[in-house]
Amino acid sequence: MPDNGPSFDGARVLADLNALRAIGAYKTGVHKPTFSEPHKQSLEWLVQKLPDASLSAAVDGIGNVFGTSTKPGPKLLAGSHLESQNYAGWLDGPLGVVYALEAARVLNADPSVNGAVEVAAWCDEEGHFGSFLGSRSYLGQVTEADIDAARDRTNGRPMRDALADMGLAGRSRITAEKGRHVGYLEAHIEQGDTLESGQLAVGVVTSIVGIWQYRINFVGEQNHAGTTRMAARKDAGLALAKFCVAIDERFPAACGPRTVWTTGRITLDPGAPSIIPGGAEMLFQIRDDNPAVIARLEELLKAMSDEVNASGPCSVTVEKIRTGAPALMDSGFQDAIDAASKAVAGGRSIRMPSGAGHDAQMLATIMPAGMLFVPSIGGISHHWTENTADADIVTGAQVFVDACRRILGG
Repeated sequence: MPDNGPSFDGARVLADLNALRAIGAYKTGVHKPTFSEPHKQSLEWLVQKLPDASLSAAVDGIGNVFGTSTKPGPKLLAGSHLESQNYAGWLDGPLGVVYALEAARVLNADPSVNGAVEVAAWCDEEGHFGSFLGSRSYLGQVTEADIDAARDRTNGRPMRDALADMGLAGRSRITAEKGRHVGYLEAHIEQGDTLESGQLAVGVVTSIVGIWQYRINFVGEQNHAGTTRMAARKDAGLALAKFCVAIDERFPAACGPRTVWTTGRITLDPGAPSIIPGGAEMLFQIRDDNPAVIARLEELLKAMSDEVNASGPCSVTVEKIRTGAPALMDSGFQDAIDAASKAVAGGRSIRMPSGAGHDAQMLATIMPAGMLFVPSIGGISHHWTENTADADIVTGAQVFVDACRRILGG
């Protein structure tokens, strides 16, 4: 680092992350759902920290936090989110916010750096009320009607009530200022085991998968579980189970090399032990970074549902309820992260796609974007045992700060 600027401080990065970990602590992780009291306290923590990075802090009407700079020169936007999944990990989200904060502290007060890092903490990346509501609001893609309709997926709480309890009712929402930023950079734990198994320090993200979600409904005939002969049954639950097995048998021949699919929830109606289910529903998700692969799998789903409807005894409908376009990460940003890895981490990096969704894929639709991964111990995430070694956290932060310096330097 230059003598005339502040120095990177790995201990400060760890202290910041542990301070956030203490807010809403649950076992070794956190429980910090969107607009909960721990989430509110985390946003307040960041607002208090941003002036230390020569940034003015603001919280907008959807709960996004922004740290903005008046320093002349180009501006690089960086950040992630501060809420968590329910009873989940301490690094998913906060790691990227703290890395951005550290980059701003180091670079914004350095007169040898042309420009500044600005910090964003996007609200509800974890989807408690919707899909990427904070970053999509910044892009102008969330309407007031969307907010009126949004409900907490856990308890049904209206988003309007949650915003009012946060003190944000009536506050305007901040949208992107065209041309302000040279791009967006985000850091995150990998949430997989590629880096750990390869003894690597950094993942240079090449693309972020799109997420397609479906509601698949089966209709049979509700009847008595003790008196209805097996041959006469129209068991919607059994039809659903067979469909799940058929997906796993037939998708491999049509999918891509990194396609994944998951049946995340199954509901039987009426769901009683002595009643044959007359209805059954599954929420099904496919992830890939190639829309052509998704199109092929959608056609296969349709063909499979047609077969069920033709053969009986139950009927099925497939409804697409979410479409998420994949995003390519900027090649120049990838090069900057690679160069920073060579300078700081001995080049122990790999270029890899992200199998999880991130705010960066939203920002990539309006500006160049990049992502850096650090290892996840055991590949575990979305669980309170999620963790990353302190040494890997510090190395990743050093690489991130150096990558920001390179991007601002053109």
